[in-house]
Amino acid sequence: MLIGELAARSGLSHDTLRYYERAGLIAARRGANGYRRYPAEAETRLALVRLAQGLGFSLAEIREVLRLMDQAGELPAEQVQALLQAKLAEMDARLAELQRLRQDVARRLADVCPLRLATPLPADSQQPPARRPQPRSAHAAEAAPPPLAGDSSAQGAA
Repeated sequence: MLIGELAARSGLSHDTLRYYERAGLIAARRGANGYRRYPAEAETRLALVRLAQGLGFSLAEIREVLRLMDQAGELPAEQVQALLQAKLAEMDARLAELQRLRQDVARRLADVCPLRLATPLPADSQQPPARRPQPRSAHAAEAAPPPLAGDSSAQGAA
């Protein structure tokens, strides 16, 4: 069948079919006139591609399944089940991460200041508050207590 017919039957655009051909998902033969001619099974392959994409598989993963199918002559059930189990585990991990993120966002919404850090910054990154300089007066020296007898700083000053 020609690309226009395959596009109409599959619901995909001409560009998408050409892209899938370049990606190795479907194959076409060229007629003497240069037109692409797709085999009848291209429609089934495209339905499989769309189903697998809907399940979250990448085109690279789909290409591998199709390669295995071409080698075995049918869809290899055990290998597809293994891929589905791996995809399910990946989705579970992503869902757990999204759930953790959702809980964090919900908790922050309840806070007075939603963007406050949950833990304080490390001590070495905190700077003491800026101190305003005290004005020195002539009376400041008089107001200071006298040095103690055993104070070494008093001995150095004497």
